[in-house]
Order: sequence, then C-alpha cells, then structure tokens
Amino acid sequence: MFDSISIPTILVSYAALLFSLSVHEASHATTAYWLEDDTAARLGRMTLNPLAHMDLLGTFVFPLLGMATGFPFIGWAKPVPVDSRKLTRRYTQRGGVAIVSAAGPASNLLLAVIFLAVLLLLVKLVALPPALELKVFTHALLLRRVESLQALQLGTAMTLALALTGRLVLINIGLALFNLLPMGPLDGSGILRGMLPWQWLPKYDRIQPWMGGALIVLALTGLLGYVIGPVFVVILTGIEFVARLFLGV
Repeated sequence: MFDSISIPTILVSYAALLFSLSVHEASHATTAYWLEDDTAARLGRMTLNPLAHMDLLGTFVFPLLGMATGFPFIGWAKPVPVDSRKLTRRYTQRGGVAIVSAAGPASNLLLAVIFLAVLLLLVKLVALPPALELKVFTHALLLRRVESLQALQLGTAMTLALALTGRLVLINIGLALFNLLPMGPLDGSGILRGMLPWQWLPKYDRIQPWMGGALIVLALTGLLGYVIGPVFVVILTGIEFVARLFLGV
C-alpha cells in the first residue's frame, strides 16, 4: 500500500491544503467581524497562520493518511465560532449566518480561479510548443506524483511551482464543493438554512443531525466521490476548455 509513496508529492499537497484551509477559516472569521461579530477575531482566528486553525484529525491525521494511501480523505480545520446574536441587524439572524457560511467556499473558489490563472501563466513561461504546453498543464493540474513533472525536465524551481499551483487549484475546488454540501456541520447547511422559508426550518433542523451522520458514512465508504465527482468532472472539462483557448491548442 505504501510502496508508491512520494514524499515530494505529499509535502506539496499538504502545503497547499494547509494554506487553503487557513484562507477558508480566516474568511469565515473576517466576514463575521465585518458583520459585527468579533467572537472569532478575539480568539485569533482572523489569520492565515495554520496553527490557529489546525484540528488534529482533520488537518493532520486524515489528510496525511489519505495522501499516503491514495484514499480520498478531505481535510478540515477547527470550525470558526460565530455568535449569531452579535451579527449586524442589517440582515436577519439566519441571513447573517448564511453570509458567514458562504464566505469559506467562496474564498476557495476565488483561490482556484487565481491559481488557475497563475498556472496558465507559468505554463506559458515554459515556452514550449502549444501541444506540449497542454501536456505540462495537464500534468500539473492532475498531479499524481511530482516525479511525473520532473520527467519533463523543466528545472527544479519550475517543477515545484507547477506542482504547488496545480495542487492549489484542485484542492480549493474540492474544498468548495465539499463544504457546499447541505449536510450537518458543513457550510452548505448554513447557506441553505438562510434561504429556506421559515415554515420549513423546524423540519430542516430536525434532519440535520442525521445528515451529519450520513456525511460520515459517505466519507468513510468512499461514496462521497460519487456525489461530488460528476460536478468535479464538469468543472475540469471547463478548465480544459479555458486552457486550450489560452494556450492556442
């Protein structure tokens, strides 16, 4: 099981995950602060320092185990505390919570777009024929092992830059899609709750503990990939289309 472990790939992937999780949680904290709830700010959560957000299982054990075994574990960080009673009265209480909830996935989608642009620019810097540029782009985006990029002989610095940027694109897309699921403790639950008619809320709140349990089952059995996978494929198809336009293939 561990024969194909690539230490460089694990280090690059883990660095990308830590940064992405830190931005996600800091975005929750910062948005809550903008909406006049300083609970997370007083606890030091308005920071990109990963130590402030790390959860032993979600940020260390499960991600590293997944990277070593190839099992699609998705990492998580400590939830940012939000006191809905302190949120600005410019919105309803649950509307404010929905905005704070949406900030995390929105930050990940923004990062994915930014690093996709950076990745395309880096590929252009390689200065290869368009068909080979597309090959480099695909290797970086769908990175299995850093060694597969090293085989293209692009230089150590460029190889690491491409690998890290590609990981940042995929991990941020994955975090956004995962957190948008309206299940249990995920951000999608708070977002959906803010949009539902108030008459539906009692029933919605009653099923959420069960949805949290269903989420754990989906994650441990690998079925979560079948839920997120089709959307991921559509997004990757769109990215390939953009890449072909940009690279002139």
